[in-house]
Amino acid sequence: MKVLIIGSGGREHALAWKLAQSPHVTSLCCAPGNPGVAAELLRNGSLAESVPIAAEDLPALLSFATEHRVDLTVVGPDNPLALGVVDLFSARGLRIWGPNKQAARFESSKAFSQAFMERYGIPTARSATFREPEPARAFVRSLDGRCAVKADGLALGKGVLICRDLDSALRAVDDMLLRHAFGAASSEIVIQELLEGIEISLHALCDGHTALPFPTAQDHKRALDGDLGLNTGGMGTYSPTPFLDENALARVSDAILKPFLHGCIQEGIHFQGILYPGVMLTKDGPKVLEFNARFGDPETQVYLTRLQNDLFELLDASVSGTLRATQLRWSPTVSVCVVMASGGYPGSYEKGKPIFGLEETAAVPGVKVFHAGTAKVGPNLVTNGGRVLGVTAWDSSLPRAREKAYAAARGIRFEGGFYRRDIGEKALEAPTSP
Repeated sequence: MKVLIIGSGGREHALAWKLAQSPHVTSLCCAPGNPGVAAELLRNGSLAESVPIAAEDLPALLSFATEHRVDLTVVGPDNPLALGVVDLFSARGLRIWGPNKQAARFESSKAFSQAFMERYGIPTARSATFREPEPARAFVRSLDGRCAVKADGLALGKGVLICRDLDSALRAVDDMLLRHAFGAASSEIVIQELLEGIEISLHALCDGHTALPFPTAQDHKRALDGDLGLNTGGMGTYSPTPFLDENALARVSDAILKPFLHGCIQEGIHFQGILYPGVMLTKDGPKVLEFNARFGDPETQVYLTRLQNDLFELLDASVSGTLRATQLRWSPTVSVCVVMASGGYPGSYEKGKPIFGLEETAAVPGVKVFHAGTAKVGPNLVTNGGRVLGVTAWDSSLPRAREKAYAAARGIRFEGGFYRRDIGEKALEAPTSP
């Protein structure tokens, strides 16, 4: 089977790495890909290929898939989903994995997603949606400024401002609605009450009728240790977490996934792909913060290093609508991903910094470095983005996996590079550990 992956980050490298292990996959391309993807070796001995087509260039992607007779296209990032790449490919009779444009609205419009949750009784935060600043200011005053102010549209995972006092909340409203901090994405905003508790990531593989929940993971969104600094696309994660046992996870999944699927069927929404709810475990029970309509990044890196199923078979069953007959299998190991970022991220940063130490790290058992923002300049590998590498390690316990991941990260160097040193610490402080 010929497979095309759309995207260029750490998530797409992880997808390529796992798909390359499938005996069904005989040819693997990634558009635009990255140097890490291009180094992945398939079981038949051929290398994966990076194709210089942007993830948002839908006509070029369609032409490539048609010309090369691609059997399955796998969509990684949110933008091409929101633009309707699945609809475009499907209309031409091409098999493609991911939600269509209508279903992608669960991520591309927080206002739509919030209203849907309220219609179908999915537990979520008290919230309201605004286009004008004055009523938005009145709502944040009613919350004493303790709120999350969210751009309605896509903002690279950064369009959320967490506010704990009235001054910062009023400033956040003005930043989005008056100063257009996130461009068109913040022409409409959703303001949620600030929920307190432990935040976890859930994922579920869907085919429109069935949803298969994944184990828990925990992302670390803020740039700096101790959950300080600005929001990022994700600075690291680990799986599983100790915060929900299997029975509790089943109850939480039922409370979210059953009404979600029911609502989709009621409204004629065919959700095929990954549903990724961010969930806060509050004293009043679990509540959904927001929905995403694709694999999380860096959650993909820890999930796929634990997944024992053939990923191609899972994605094929999702497209075919046959997930009901599928059972997910997971390694008992713990996986940890530490993101190495460019100095200045998530603000401005420089590119083109040479990266050292990757060859030595690649030789360590139980460690995989996924490329996110890298490029080749001649024979040299250099930085080419804010999040540069996802250093991922797995072992029999969280302390051992963390130790392995951080040892690997210490062996990799590039000018200005930094990473959080507290990935997984919340789990170590919990009454039990994974």
